[in-house]
Amino acid sequence: MIDWTNKVVLITGGTGTIGHALVTRLLKEPVQSIRIYSRDERKQEDMARKWQDESSIHGGRIRFLLGDVGDSTRIATAMKDVDYVIHAAALKIVPACFYNPMTCLSTNVYGTVQVIFAALHNKVQRVVMLSSDKGTEPVTLYGASKCMAEHLTIAANNYAGDFQS
Repeated sequence: MIDWTNKVVLITGGTGTIGHALVTRLLKEPVQSIRIYSRDERKQEDMARKWQDESSIHGGRIRFLLGDVGDSTRIATAMKDVDYVIHAAALKIVPACFYNPMTCLSTNVYGTVQVIFAALHNKVQRVVMLSSDKGTEPVTLYGASKCMAEHLTIAANNYAGDFQS
């Protein structure tokens, strides 16, 4: 069991379906704060309205941070003093990835690299990367990008603890 007491949790891609479910679950725990990191200001506004009593505007535990996981400076700043990261940011629609391959790779692979380096730099206790069954035996660009993100995240464990920038 994870002890959530006074922990700061950052959820990348936090405005998606999984992000909503995680916030609902984490609000039942004694977390200090939940940082929602995404590039969708409309969905952040909707979430702030849904959980207005828990929104930072009203002194609550949910903080909303606009940014892209590919932006190394922004993600590193968002991760300052974070205990746990749940990396859920990804382009997930297979046809969209097919027609926008560079954007898919930029978000799913390069974005994961930026999350890893920011976590190592900020000495985050634990990072959980959400993947997909499509990454197991990839036959699409989306699957291949998630497979690569998995391997990068696993390999980052070799650096955890003694990372030097």
